Amino acid sequence: MKKTAESSTVVGALIVTIMFAAAFTVPGGNNQSTGFPIFLNSTDESSTLVPFTVFMVSDAISLFTASGSVLMFFGILTSRYAYQDFLISLPLKLMIGACSLFISIATMAVAFCASLCIMLKGRLVVFIPITVLAGIATVILFMLVQFQLVFEIYSSTCRSHIFGPSFAIILGKYVRSRLFISRLLIRLRDN
Repeated sequence: MKKTAESSTVVGALIVTIMFAAAFTVPGGNNQSTGFPIFLNSTDESSTLVPFTVFMVSDAISLFTASGSVLMFFGILTSRYAYQDFLISLPLKLMIGACSLFISIATMAVAFCASLCIMLKGRLVVFIPITVLAGIATVILFMLVQFQLVFEIYSSTCRSHIFGPSFAIILGKYVRSRLFISRLLIRLRDN
């Protein structure tokens, strides 16, 4: 879990950096006299304004979800690693972090495709294959890699409480094991 959190933190931090920079270096550049993006007040609705809006919204979503995933993974790395944390807290943080990282990668691909749409006005022969490769292939590959991890964590923590033994039984086993360990430590200390 710690190694997964470390590597995912690096990926999330890279996405945060890229999306933060992309928010200020928008496609088409800025108007030199006003400082606002050129495509923000475009009169041609179909070719630039809609893709520019999609770019800005997906860039913001990617930035915020990547920031959330980095915070979740930092929560795992700075956790006290107590026994009770491994039951619900740490797996929940890992699931939330992995899902938000997936959303940030997907919206990053959408932002890339929207900026290509702005730059390649009307050149569908070039735009469609690049969009398919950059957007769909990236998202599908990441989903195939991370889906198994998220599903295993979900099934071992959440689903087992719903479909398996009740939470009271699990809590009773946990309390009994903690009492056993504390009694064992007292005996070892006294000897």
